[in-house]
Amino acid sequence: MEKITETMTVFFEEPFWVGFFERIDNGNLYVCKVTFGAEPKDYEIYEFVRKNYYRLKFSTGIKTEIKETKQNPKRIQREIKQRLEQKGVGTKSQQALKLQYEQNKTERKTVTREMREAEKQRQYELKQKKKKEKHKGR
Repeated sequence: MEKITETMTVFFEEPFWVGFFERIDNGNLYVCKVTFGAEPKDYEIYEFVRKNYYRLKFSTGIKTEIKETKQNPKRIQREIKQRLEQKGVGTKSQQALKLQYEQNKTERKTVTREMREAEKQRQYELKQKKKKEKHKGR
């Protein structure tokens, strides 16, 4: 049986409120970070998730271990309370976010490099055309 676990954490990261989505699927951890700006209300978060969840761009998966243990409901409540008070994000999630950031950075670099080379080529062709135009008049 395949089990998919999803969690969302909203916390304040100077100067904005940030939503952090984590999905564990087939032993892989996928993460996505969303900046909200001002402190979102519960209904705003629910509305955001309902409308925009499928547009979120999750990072590539990082292999992680899934621990399946049955817990006492009171213990689960205590852990939820601790997570709400806790600052920051889990290290695996941070690694996944960093990996996504690096991938986006390399994509941006390749796109800008291609654009720069295309512009250089266009400028070169323009110069060549002007040279030919000068010599045609003689």
